[in-house]
Amino acid sequence: MTMAHPSNEVNPPAVTAPRTVALVEDQPEIRDSWSRLIASFPDFSCACMCSSGEEAMQLIPSLQPDVVLMDIFLPRMSGIECTARLKGLLPKTRILILTAADDEEMVFPALEAGADGYLLKQARPGDLRDALNEVLNGGVPMTSGIARRVVEYFREKAKVRDEVVNLSAREKEVLLLLSRGYSNKEIAATLALSVETIHGYLKHVYEKMHVRSRAEAVAKYMSSKSP
Repeated sequence: MTMAHPSNEVNPPAVTAPRTVALVEDQPEIRDSWSRLIASFPDFSCACMCSSGEEAMQLIPSLQPDVVLMDIFLPRMSGIECTARLKGLLPKTRILILTAADDEEMVFPALEAGADGYLLKQARPGDLRDALNEVLNGGVPMTSGIARRVVEYFREKAKVRDEVVNLSAREKEVLLLLSRGYSNKEIAATLALSVETIHGYLKHVYEKMHVRSRAEAVAKYMSSKSP
């Protein structure tokens, strides 16, 4: 009887497929540069290159890439609008903003639209690869300067909230009516107080909130209420 001998063969390790990246950039030279850079990373491959938000909406949903590198300043449909639309269709796809703009006026709308990270185009190749891996592992990569702006933004909001919290109940009532556009006379009538008393409350509100005018007080109050 012939005995079966155990095989000495060892199963080869499974080969992990590269993660796919879609590029959305309207400048051809930058788009080609990004594509070559992605191709140089052994663990990533370029799924497609799009020159506009409209083209991205046509190509990317069916490809379902792991990551989208999105420029903000695109012709017609902005990168922020494209990000919001793609997130609605592909909630699991990570979208990483890669742009020359570090203005917080762009940063926060992009994050609110669903962006998973925000890097400057001047980032080094190694930084981009690290950011791709980080975003795929659930992180939120940001260039240090942008991260600092985000931290400062929320620190300022917390400071303003503290200023509002420190107001008395009556001062908060006055501030609320002020934010609704009421005049001093209307506030006085609503609260059954004299106009002089309202002036006194407003003086205390301005001092506690470190502002000098109704407009500043209202602007600070409204910012403290936004998420």
